[in-house]
Amino acid sequence: MSEVPSQQPVVVVDRVSKSYRRGAQLIHVLKEINLTIEEGSFVALMGPSGSGKSTLLNLIAGIDRPDAGSLVVAGTDITQLDESELAAWRTRHVGFIFQFYNLLPVLTGLENVELPLLLSGLSRRQRREHAMVALELVGLSHRIHHYPRELSGGEQQRVAIARAIVTDPTLLVADEPTGDLDKASATEVLGLMDQLNRDFGKTIIMVTHDPHAAAKAGVTRHLDKGVLNNSSD
Repeated sequence: MSEVPSQQPVVVVDRVSKSYRRGAQLIHVLKEINLTIEEGSFVALMGPSGSGKSTLLNLIAGIDRPDAGSLVVAGTDITQLDESELAAWRTRHVGFIFQFYNLLPVLTGLENVELPLLLSGLSRRQRREHAMVALELVGLSHRIHHYPRELSGGEQQRVAIARAIVTDPTLLVADEPTGDLDKASATEVLGLMDQLNRDFGKTIIMVTHDPHAAAKAGVTRHLDKGVLNNSSD
């Protein structure tokens, strides 16, 4: 994994807007958002429900497309990519951490972590080695053969984090990563994300409602009614 951040912008959001149609009504979710995130940053996006936090995260991660503006992430304007190019870009550059883990119940922890490597061209042995390293990093090398149902919520989220980092992505995006965890498990997961940021220079963007979670981030940005404030905490 990369250990020393170069302090170059890894995300440049320029005048990005996004709307959704609900019946005959057009809902403006994001309005001319400008945001720059340096490599090695840990950024929390906060705001009330419906403020556009998750929409902005999904745009940066290449899951959704804006109506207007540009999104330069890891040196590529992803608004210019077609669907197959965008899928390949996501595989290389983005690791996803979700609130509800999104682990496959029929696969062990090790097999879940291996999943992003199936199209990498690595041999089965190499995939296993990479997955083992990722699981060791999150403190679960002793649980590799357990299925999700046999793991606690905190352990499942740590498996999900191992899956997110196994390809050594440029960017980690986390949508309410502690939202389904008890306080102790949430503290463990936040500590792990802090370690990934501090020790390995991972760039992390996290959507959260929780001020305690946001406090782990170096920068907090607030969204309200689709508008991003100009100051950072």
